[in-house]
Amino acid sequence: MHITIARTHPKTLLNKGTGYLSGYTHSLNPFTGCSFGCAYCYVRQMPVSTFRGQEWGTWVDSKQGAAALLAKELRRAKAKGPVTIFMSSATDPYQPLEYQEKVTRSLLEAMVGDPPDFLLVQTRSPLVRRDIDLLQRLGDRVRVSMTVETDLDEIRRHFSPYAPPIAARLKTLQLLAEAGVPAQATIAPVLPSSEAFAHLLRPLVSRICLDDYFMGDGSGGKRTRRLGIGALYAELGLEEWYDPAAWRIVYERLKKVFPEEQILLNQDGFAP
Repeated sequence: MHITIARTHPKTLLNKGTGYLSGYTHSLNPFTGCSFGCAYCYVRQMPVSTFRGQEWGTWVDSKQGAAALLAKELRRAKAKGPVTIFMSSATDPYQPLEYQEKVTRSLLEAMVGDPPDFLLVQTRSPLVRRDIDLLQRLGDRVRVSMTVETDLDEIRRHFSPYAPPIAARLKTLQLLAEAGVPAQATIAPVLPSSEAFAHLLRPLVSRICLDDYFMGDGSGGKRTRRLGIGALYAELGLEEWYDPAAWRIVYERLKKVFPEEQILLNQDGFAP
C-alpha cells in the first residue's frame, strides 16, 4: 500500500489528558496518522481522520523538531506538578516510518534527560526493542504496553493486515522482560483467540490489559459499529466474538493461568 508522507513542524506536542486518558496529565503523539491502518481503529472516526479527506492508513505526518519542543514543554509542565504521559493515543509511535525518522527515539532521549513521573508507551510494533537502552534508563517510570489482540495470526491478518505479526510481538515482550523493562500485554480490542493464548503470555508478562470495542472506543461501541466491523465478523462466521460479553471468554481463560490482580480491564489496564 502506498503511504503519503509529510513532514510537519508542530507548535505544541503535549496535549491535556482528557476522557479515556483522564488518568494522565498529557498525551503525546510523535506522528499524525498511522500506516498500520487497522480495520477497527477508533481514530478512523475522529476529526484528525475524517477532515483529512484521505483514507486512514494511507498517510502519515512526521513531526519535526519534536525533541527540542518536548524538552521545553516538559520543563514547563513539570514546574506545575506531576507529569504522566500516554504515548500514543492516536497513532503508533513505532510504525514503519519511525525506522528512518527516529522521532519517537528522540522523544525518549529528551525524557531520559528530564523524566516525567510516568510514561506509558502504547504500541503493537517490535521496533520498540530498538530503544530498550533508553527504556532501561527510565526505570520504573515507564511501562511498555504491547498490543496483542489475539494469538492467531490468520485472525490478525483479517483485521490488521499491515500490522506486525503476532509472533514478533510476543518475542518483543520476551526481550523486554529479559532487559528488565516493565511491560504488559494489551489484548485490545479482544479478537478471536485460542485457549493457548493465556499460556503463551504467562512466561512473558505479569500484567494484562483487556479491553474491547464496547468498553474501549469511548462511545459504548458506536464508533466501531459505524466502521462496519460487525460485517467482518459475520463474514468469518465469528459473530459470537462481536458481542459485549465476548471479553469474558478470554478473561476466564486468563484467570486459569494468571492471578486475578494481574488482569486489568479497560481504563484500569492503561492507568499510570
